[in-house]
Amino acid sequence: MGYLGNVSEGGLMLISQLPLLVDADFELRLKLPGADGCVQWVDLTARCLWCREDMTPNFYDSGFILYQPPAEYLKLINDLSQYFSFHPLQTSA
Repeated sequence: MGYLGNVSEGGLMLISQLPLLVDADFELRLKLPGADGCVQWVDLTARCLWCREDMTPNFYDSGFILYQPPAEYLKLINDLSQYFSFHPLQTSA
């Protein structure tokens, strides 16, 4: 259906090759790499709030609000936040 463009606790942005229906509910499934090399699936129920043409030709960005995101999704948000955050260097005195 598409690729994740952005994620937050209450929603996500999907990048797809087709425009999506606004004000429609979707059952989404994220395919995530697991720590042990296995695939982890996270199922979500979401409503498309907006859809617009992406800067890249023939692609569309769609914004979704999530209904009761599962713990696995919230863990993904936390993990991404930790991974992409800046942390002070530990210096020896």
